[in-house]
Amino acid sequence: MKNGMIECSVCHSKFNPGTKTVSRAYDRHRIKVSSKQRALNVLLVVGDCILVGLQPILVFMSKVDGKFNFSPVSVNFLTEAAKVLFAIVMLLFQARRQKVGEKPLLSVSTFVQAARSNVLLAVPALLYAINNYLKFIMQLYFNPATVKMLSNLKVLVIAVLLKVIMRRRFSIIQWEALALLLIGISVNQMRSLPEGAPAMGLPVATGAYMYTLVFVTVPSLASVFNEYALKSQYDTSIYLQNLFLYGYGAIFNFLAIVGTAIVKGPSSFDIFQGHSKATMLLIFNNAAQGILSSFFFKYADTILKKYSSTVATIFTGIASAALFGHTLTINFILGISIVFISMHQFFSPISKVKEEQEIGKVELLDSNSNHRPKDDSMIEMAAAANEEASHHVGSDDRQPLLPR
Repeated sequence: MKNGMIECSVCHSKFNPGTKTVSRAYDRHRIKVSSKQRALNVLLVVGDCILVGLQPILVFMSKVDGKFNFSPVSVNFLTEAAKVLFAIVMLLFQARRQKVGEKPLLSVSTFVQAARSNVLLAVPALLYAINNYLKFIMQLYFNPATVKMLSNLKVLVIAVLLKVIMRRRFSIIQWEALALLLIGISVNQMRSLPEGAPAMGLPVATGAYMYTLVFVTVPSLASVFNEYALKSQYDTSIYLQNLFLYGYGAIFNFLAIVGTAIVKGPSSFDIFQGHSKATMLLIFNNAAQGILSSFFFKYADTILKKYSSTVATIFTGIASAALFGHTLTINFILGISIVFISMHQFFSPISKVKEEQEIGKVELLDSNSNHRPKDDSMIEMAAAANEEASHHVGSDDRQPLLPR
């Protein structure tokens, strides 16, 4: 690199890198995209579709006479506690499979060092805790259909935050694909607006627009900060990172429970009050979604997670039509068509930023060149040894070292 420009070792062309790396470990992982990584992305999408599709069914089963008999705060706390337990079990399992000579995962020094390096995970944990409460507040100002419509704005907000925070570059085709995703989801969800309601269903209420801004921004910030925090410490075990993330989340939700108990009385401190078998299934489903999301953020990205959730919503609509006889409207057909076109356009190879592709190739060549001096030194040592061996059998060396 000279004067901020990278020179290709093959064609000697120069170009500006232009992007700030998240971490060297993640950059190496990003360059070497293997078939296993593609298979992992497929499994993540399939798993997310199943879990997101089950969530509305479990929410419906958790209602009693059209309402919830449990505290939403207790659900959030139990969900975080379940994720903490899962992280501990997987961390113990991973520690048992460590090879000889590797740094032990369960040592105090490793834990303290990882805790200091991953302290940024407290930010998305706090944002997620706030977002869980905002979901209920939004219902006071907007009808459910409008809440869904407004949540679609997260797509563009996430893209902007990825560009600002993680220095991620999007091509014009990818920006157009994201706009198509926003349009496709909106067209699909417009069918749920009640007859006679305004086009957007926005009631005039004090603070409604402020809550809308917070409702869209907070979860988007949480997702992007979570991805940045996980990838910036890419060498750290994901289960150790999850332990910190879910631990912070459990602490924040527990503080909310304590605050609720102070306001409403000690009776609200019972976190198991009003729960049923369906509610417990909902908790485990939410925990599984959170765990799967961490794999999305570390090994894939937030945009793929958003596309996955959209596809899950589509599959839910199709399953509802097949199992419960719900009607598929023309909005649904048009919406899913636009979403699949957007997905193909965004992940198409021709939509990638050319500069990033060149950077990846040059970084790969640079990483390979770092190993060449060692190989060259070995070759030089072998050549020297060979020359020395041939030197002992030269004709001149057969003469005695005596004056003639």
